[in-house]
Amino acid sequence: MDITKELYSVILDRQNNPEEGSYTNYLLSKGTEKIAKKVGEEAVETAIAAAKKNKSEVIAEIADLQYHLLVLMASMNISLDDVEKELRSRR
Repeated sequence: MDITKELYSVILDRQNNPEEGSYTNYLLSKGTEKIAKKVGEEAVETAIAAAKKNKSEVIAEIADLQYHLLVLMASMNISLDDVEKELRSRR
């Protein structure tokens, strides 16, 4: 299983089986608006790191952004397959 699928699976598990102290559960409990704000924040941080041409920082920010996007997807009941279908339709 690739890491994106594994991470998304963990997020879905947290959604269905909340764990106290889980950051994922914190985000999910705050709702889609909070999660969307975090996605925006991480996207800006990624862009700033890229503008500074700091490769290691860009990698870290992309990982943060990807995680928050997956949480957003879970909160909106969007599957990895839904996104893959959309990407394939654009190819």
